[in-house]
Amino acid sequence: MVIGLQEILRTARVLLAAILIQLALAPASAGTLRIRVVDAAGHPVADAVVALRPQGTPPSRPHPSIGSRITQQGMQFHPFVTVVPVGSTVSFPNLDPFRHHVYSFSPTKRFELKLFARDETRSITFDKGGIVAIGCNIHDNMSAFIYVTDTPWTVRTGSDGTAIFHDTPGGSYSLQAWHPFLRAPGETLSFIRQAGADRAETITVKLRSPPMRGTGGY
Repeated sequence: MVIGLQEILRTARVLLAAILIQLALAPASAGTLRIRVVDAAGHPVADAVVALRPQGTPPSRPHPSIGSRITQQGMQFHPFVTVVPVGSTVSFPNLDPFRHHVYSFSPTKRFELKLFARDETRSITFDKGGIVAIGCNIHDNMSAFIYVTDTPWTVRTGSDGTAIFHDTPGGSYSLQAWHPFLRAPGETLSFIRQAGADRAETITVKLRSPPMRGTGGY
């Protein structure tokens, strides 16, 4: 069958229109964004959480994580700060030779895991975004935090104070930096930034001293 010139041109126009639509819907450009969090003296801040949220279209909600856990060992929670997507279940295995009683009064998730012994585990599902402070009702010096996020671009800083984001969307986005000892409303600082090409940025934060009964630091 011979295809006429008009049919070829019509098909080409359809294909071109489809390509233009895809280009219009695609992000302006993607890049790697490095955020370094330091204190007022320029020292790197570990256990800070940096979250990106593109302006305009809300990002797709990240899938709940599998296997997240906060252990109890040496009368401490490990890790001190945990980041999980909304809907994730976190287990609390007790590795100490004595019992613990884990609880939280945080509005994001109130719960109580009554006394459980060594090699026993309890679990909680976190179905709402926000910050959850946890403690042990038996050992007042134990404390930790869970950051429940609704954006796939959420990273906790390591000992070097750096959070790295790959394939960040182009355009304008809000950036939030949180730390349990940050001197700001809700322990959070917010900024509006432009993304796209590879770039690096440093955020300086002011921290208050950890509570005497807390175990965490930076």
